[in-house]
Amino acid sequence: MEKVELEDAKPYQAPGHFGMTALKLHGREETGCRAFWVGLSHFLPGGGAGFDASPAEKVYFVLEGEVTVRSESGETVTLGPWDSLFIGAGEGREIVNETNRPASMLVVVSYAD
Repeated sequence: MEKVELEDAKPYQAPGHFGMTALKLHGREETGCRAFWVGLSHFLPGGGAGFDASPAEKVYFVLEGEVTVRSESGETVTLGPWDSLFIGAGEGREIVNETNRPASMLVVVSYAD
């Protein structure tokens, strides 16, 4: 077992993200997790991530607030507290917090290699 306390989590820069602070909770370097890593993203109002697709599978789990996720086909999904969304490998998406309140989201990402 490997416990991570929030105050010990290290921030990281997520490419293509804006108005957002990210903390890495679990991963290869942090706790030896080999199949996936876990992050905590805090989105300010208007913050988000530009359109991107990656070879990794992702799960977004909103803890607080609300985020909107758009697919490359134009499908739009709004996630509120305790809602989650699976993004498949190679599936493009963009994220935005369209509200005037901060949003926090747990992110689980598979290692693609």
